[in-house]
Amino acid sequence: MSLVSNDVISKIAGVVGGEDAVKIVELLMDSEEMTEDEIVSKTGIKLNSVRKILYKLYDHSLVALRRTRDKSTGWFVFHWRLQPDQFEGFIMNRKRQILEKLKARLEYEMNHDFYHCGNPKCKRVPFEEAIELIFRCPRCGEPLTHFDNSVLVKFLEKKVEELQRELNE
Repeated sequence: MSLVSNDVISKIAGVVGGEDAVKIVELLMDSEEMTEDEIVSKTGIKLNSVRKILYKLYDHSLVALRRTRDKSTGWFVFHWRLQPDQFEGFIMNRKRQILEKLKARLEYEMNHDFYHCGNPKCKRVPFEEAIELIFRCPRCGEPLTHFDNSVLVKFLEKKVEELQRELNE
């Protein structure tokens, strides 16, 4: 039994395959398993799109398939079913990826001094780049002054801590 709600399952489907994936997943939620043709007839989505989406979901283990052979044509028929128990693992994987990116960003923020001209449309630049620019903004030409990133560092530290706590539960 999955600890993930149907709403969360739909949102994950949307992230993986867009609006059409949401339609397919919601259809699979209400049935044991379905063939591609049944999905096409009930959603109106083109067969090629249905297959692409199902394989994207399959790549993340969010759906499973069973293959049978049609006795009259000899062709394989794929029967698809949702694997709601796999969505929690998908979420945990994504959280780990995000945690690694946040840690890398935090390290970058902590190991660099930044300079900025004060114009919100301009980017801040690290010290090494500011020296090369002779402390002039590359976009607007205004003088660059030290930029205090301590608020951002605190925010990143908090987010890293929260995610680590969630992953350790």
